[in-house]
Amino acid sequence: MTPLLQLDAVTKRFGGLCAVSAARLEVQAGHTHGIIGPNGAGKTTLFNLITGIYTPDEGAIRFEGTNIAGFRPNQIAARGIGRTFQNIRLCRDLTVLDNVRMAYDVRLTSSTWSALLNLPSHRREEQRSIEGSFELLKAFGMDAMAGQLAGGLPYGLQRRLEIARALALKPRLLLLDEPAAGMNSAETLRLMEFLRWVREHFDVTLVLIEHHMKLVMGLCDHITVLDFGVTIADGTPAEIQGNRRVIDAYLGEEVEA
Repeated sequence: MTPLLQLDAVTKRFGGLCAVSAARLEVQAGHTHGIIGPNGAGKTTLFNLITGIYTPDEGAIRFEGTNIAGFRPNQIAARGIGRTFQNIRLCRDLTVLDNVRMAYDVRLTSSTWSALLNLPSHRREEQRSIEGSFELLKAFGMDAMAGQLAGGLPYGLQRRLEIARALALKPRLLLLDEPAAGMNSAETLRLMEFLRWVREHFDVTLVLIEHHMKLVMGLCDHITVLDFGVTIADGTPAEIQGNRRVIDAYLGEEVEA
């Protein structure tokens, strides 16, 4: 089966530092794929390469068979790759609804002139944006909060809103950068169930960077391990837990036990 996403010998250098070195990655459609490794292993750099923030110095990044290396971020998003960030990037002074509409409106087709002239075509699209964004919030159980400012939401709901906004683009692949950061054990457990629901309800493939091993092992179908920018292991959760090189580099003896 052809992978939905495939990285082949991808390398990125910053001056004399090689942040990612000949990294390889294959993500199958419908899976939840975890990327783990110690701090500084190159995980977020890998996401930045996939989403076009950086251009690889070497190697290919194929999405649905097309090499997207060198594409601009908006081109990659339009092809069906969405993303959230380690540090939540909501517009805190806008409402919950308007945060989702910002992403939803990217898919609208009316011209700038129709918006400036407030033509009927623009008004119809604007109404579809409002209705579509509200329906998405309703699916997330956040419709009652639509008029609240995003910055006033509890941390866990801000995370949920960020995922909702990413899904407004209707991606086929969603990259999640440390979605459990800052959460306690109970919140992380709820996040695990929520991400399972997201994958099934929206028919989206998930790739997540995460340090919370219970979340990774309990949620992911497949895991890739990076260390100093190099892919050192790739396999199922059981295979990764038993891999001596991974234990020595990252997981530690406690996980092996």
